[in-house]
Amino acid sequence: MDTSTHFVMGLGLFGLAHLDPAVTAHQEGAQAVLLATVIGSQIPDSDILYRIRGNASYIRNHRGWTHSLPMLLVWPTLITLSLSLFFPATHHLHLWFWAFLAVFIHVFIDLFNTYGTQALRPISNRWISWDVLNIFDPFIFIIHLAGFVLWWSLAVNPGYIFAVVYLVLIAYVAWRTWVHHKLVIWLKKQVNEPGRYTVTPSIKWNVWNMIVEQPDLVKMGEIRKDQLYWTGQLSTKDLNHPAAIHSKKADPIRAFLAFTSYGYPLVYCRPFGYEVRWLDVRYHYKKHFPFVAVALLDRDYQPFHSFVGWMSEDQLEKRVKHLLS
Repeated sequence: MDTSTHFVMGLGLFGLAHLDPAVTAHQEGAQAVLLATVIGSQIPDSDILYRIRGNASYIRNHRGWTHSLPMLLVWPTLITLSLSLFFPATHHLHLWFWAFLAVFIHVFIDLFNTYGTQALRPISNRWISWDVLNIFDPFIFIIHLAGFVLWWSLAVNPGYIFAVVYLVLIAYVAWRTWVHHKLVIWLKKQVNEPGRYTVTPSIKWNVWNMIVEQPDLVKMGEIRKDQLYWTGQLSTKDLNHPAAIHSKKADPIRAFLAFTSYGYPLVYCRPFGYEVRWLDVRYHYKKHFPFVAVALLDRDYQPFHSFVGWMSEDQLEKRVKHLLS
């Protein structure tokens, strides 16, 4: 999920923590738990620091080891040890528990969007994405805001308020999971052709994106109010083009392909040789693929420039022209 959603969930967990007598026993304990839940809800995304080393490094590492199984225990332990230096009187076991819950929920809820995580590392480096929630889900954000309003306006233990909030949230995610499952079955019946079928969420409840991958063609579209609308298609013929194959020598292309199994190349002949654009078809929007990796190769198929990132069509064209100049 996005940073703002993780932040409100961290505050919401602090509200829920008021059900724990060890937290509310004294002010110092409450302050420590507030910091533990807010920090714990953000710290798995500390891998944003990889941006300093470039987009390829960030894409390769984002939601990787920082979201892994060992870090579910390491992060809350580090948070507890750090906060205990400033709040020595707090109950350390309870502090660790709430920090752990914040980290666990961060990693777990990230599994439900299209980007996914490598949550099973080091057992498996496979990306897990359940395609149920948009990276920003308005309902999740708004229900937390509603909980905060009730907390500030009612003389009620916020633990009870956020217990209800999270029960509703569990039901909501379960409902979205069920809807997603039914849509995949419906889509297969509608198209009735062999291939890999993927349905992904949009920011709107009643609009889902879909992909049908076949040996020769990838088709993209939308499902709106039980109607299927095709929005684009992409030939897979360039997968075996020598330029596409040799472009994988470039580090940004390797990072892109390590992250997604939905990448398809477009090869363009240029005066200098070849331009290869690898497109992630999951993010097709208005005839554009905003997540792209590009390699420029000479006539001997040797890459001499490459990059990866999220960008508009205009930004992409400007970037290519800048590299060539």
